[in-house]
Amino acid sequence: MRREFLYYPYLNDAAKPNIERMIRAENVTKQYGPKVALGGINLNIPKGSIYGLLGPNGAGKTSFIRIMNQITAPDSGEVYFGDRKLMPSDIARIGYLPEERGLYKKMKVGEQVLYLAKLKGLSAAEAKSRAKEWFVRLEMESFWEKKVEDLSKGMAQKVQFVTTVLHKPELLIFDEPFTGFDPINTNLIKKEIKRLNKEGATVIFSTHRMESVEEICDYIGLINQGEVMVEGPLLDIRRHYMNGTYAFTTKTEQTFAGLNVLSRDHQHTGYTTTIKSDHYPSGIIQELASSNELLGFEEVLPSVSDVFIDIVQNGPKPKDS
Repeated sequence: MRREFLYYPYLNDAAKPNIERMIRAENVTKQYGPKVALGGINLNIPKGSIYGLLGPNGAGKTSFIRIMNQITAPDSGEVYFGDRKLMPSDIARIGYLPEERGLYKKMKVGEQVLYLAKLKGLSAAEAKSRAKEWFVRLEMESFWEKKVEDLSKGMAQKVQFVTTVLHKPELLIFDEPFTGFDPINTNLIKKEIKRLNKEGATVIFSTHRMESVEEICDYIGLINQGEVMVEGPLLDIRRHYMNGTYAFTTKTEQTFAGLNVLSRDHQHTGYTTTIKSDHYPSGIIQELASSNELLGFEEVLPSVSDVFIDIVQNGPKPKDS
C-alpha cells in the first residue's frame, strides 16, 4: 500500500466511489536516465474541482502534467480521463497553459489566436466570435493587429490564456498562470478561472504562489521526490495540520501572561491576540467570557505555505498524530 493512502484515506475523498473523477493516475512511473521523476504515483482529481498540484522544484509535477497532455508517456501505470484510459483524442478536451510560453513572435495576435483555435477543431467563424468575446472580457481589443513581439510579457500572457480556454475544454491545466501579471491582471485571471470552473471545467493549477492556492483551490495534491505526500480536500488538510494556534478578540487589550503570544492587532472592533498553546485554552475562554471581554475566538488554520514547508521538510503527518 502506498504511503499517501496508508496515511491519508480519510483525506482522500476523491478516492471514494461516489466522487466522480476527471483524472485518475494509477501507479504512474517516469524515469529519465537514472533520475526517477515519478515513482509510481496515485492521484485522484475530482471532476469540477480546482485542484492544486504542488511540490518543490524537481518534485515531478511537470512530468505528470506532460503525461496528461500526452507530450510524453509513462514508463508504467495508467492515467484515466473520466471512466476510461487517456486516449490521443482526449487532447481536444484539454486546455494547457505551460510555464514556458509558445507564441509565434512575428505573427499578429488575432491571426495566431484563430490559427490555434482551428487546430483545436473550431471553425473560423466560431473561433473569431469566441476570440472577440474574450478580447473584450480581458480588455485586449487593441491587441488584435499587433505582433506578439510588440506586447509586454503580461499582454502576451493574456493572449496565451485566451488560446488555452477558447475551445471550451473540459479540463484546464495551468502551470504558473500568473507569471508576468501585475496584481490587477492577476486578480482578473483568477476571476476568470473561477468562472470557468463554475461553468463546468475542471482545473488543475500548478504554482509556487501558495496564497493563490489558498484562495482558489478546493483540493490539493503535494508531490515531493516523485511521490505523493498528501492529497485531498484543502480545508481538511489544513485542519489536520493545526498546530495549537488560537486567536482571541477582546474588548480591551489582554496580557495573556505566561502564554506564548505570537501577535497582537488593534482594530476598531477590538483587540486580537494570537497565542500558541500545547493545550486547548478552555480556561482562558471561560475567564474572558465570564468577564464579558470575549468578542471572538478561533483555532487558527495553518496557511498552505506552512503546510507545504512542513510536509517537504518533515514528511507527511500520520493520521492519528
